[in-house]
Amino acid sequence: MSPDPSSPQPTSEDPAPQRRLVLVAGAGRSGTSTVAGILQRLGLVVPAPEVVSDETNPRGFSESQWVVDFHDDLLMHANVQVSDARPDAWTRTSAFAERPGATRLLTNWLEEQFAESDQLLIKDPRISWFLPLWTTIARRVGAEPSFITMLRPPAEIVGSKRTYYNSFLQDAHGVAAWLNMLLNTERATRGSARSFVRYHDLLGDWEPVITRIGADLDLARLRELTPADREVVGGFVDPSLRRVNLTWDDLDLPDRLASMAREAWAALDELPEIGEDASDVMARLDRIHEEYAAYYLESEGVSRSSVIAVRQAAERARKQSPPEPVAAPGGFRGMAASAARRVPSSVRRLVPAPARARVRAKLSPRP
Repeated sequence: MSPDPSSPQPTSEDPAPQRRLVLVAGAGRSGTSTVAGILQRLGLVVPAPEVVSDETNPRGFSESQWVVDFHDDLLMHANVQVSDARPDAWTRTSAFAERPGATRLLTNWLEEQFAESDQLLIKDPRISWFLPLWTTIARRVGAEPSFITMLRPPAEIVGSKRTYYNSFLQDAHGVAAWLNMLLNTERATRGSARSFVRYHDLLGDWEPVITRIGADLDLARLRELTPADREVVGGFVDPSLRRVNLTWDDLDLPDRLASMAREAWAALDELPEIGEDASDVMARLDRIHEEYAAYYLESEGVSRSSVIAVRQAAERARKQSPPEPVAAPGGFRGMAASAARRVPSSVRRLVPAPARARVRAKLSPRP
């Protein structure tokens, strides 16, 4: 069939479609699923298969299962928890993310996804641990990365995690993990196109928030919403899903941790309005980052006896356990490991990271 002469024909000067990679970061239970769900309905592509929805997130996660598994594997090998309060956990995840196997896997996967769409959306609460890796690989495959960081009051995040994921979560641990995550997420996204979004603003009046994201990230599709867009997104956003309303007064925190967390939240809460003209805020966050690292090191030194006691108890339990039968590669261990990988991520999330690591280690085929 000959081409229609009335239609514009491509020329060698026509630019190739620009690849865009939008990464949604921030602590779990901070509204990352809501903003990702909106962007997905406005045309950004979440690579399939997706993590299935459950009672903790009935509207869906808008997460790619491959991304969750990729991050889980890296975290397991680095011995880092999804919500890890250790400042040096960032060094551990960086070291494992820079290994050739990880960079090769992510490069190949992103190339495959961009062959399907040039506008990708990646969301996973674990992604903050690996933002430098995603930034490097995105540019390697010709994509320009941009970032959305969700902001929700820390007390609400701790309460939501305790309600849906970990009923034994202590206030101090939850707030310290939030502080560690947000301070480093903000630092890792400096110099790139980024947008900070308050969860409450998104639920209260989503349209101006989305158009601001479009302006911050230079995404025309988000700046020019149609009546159909407003209808589909309006049917998705449900303010009643904000089911936890704790405040600082509801938390039992050490004074120094409470002071750092309150100051960090006040600084982060300024970022949605001031955009990149944030040198003063970033200086304050850098100071808090240094203070928190020193505070954690001090606390870790004081609690060293507790750490030693836990390790000794674990070692005694290991020595008292009966030896496991040796299975040939591809035997029972291989089948069990394969079955374990098919367990939905939403279920695996309910198991503490150290326990998941031990299960994986037991089920991994031995050479």
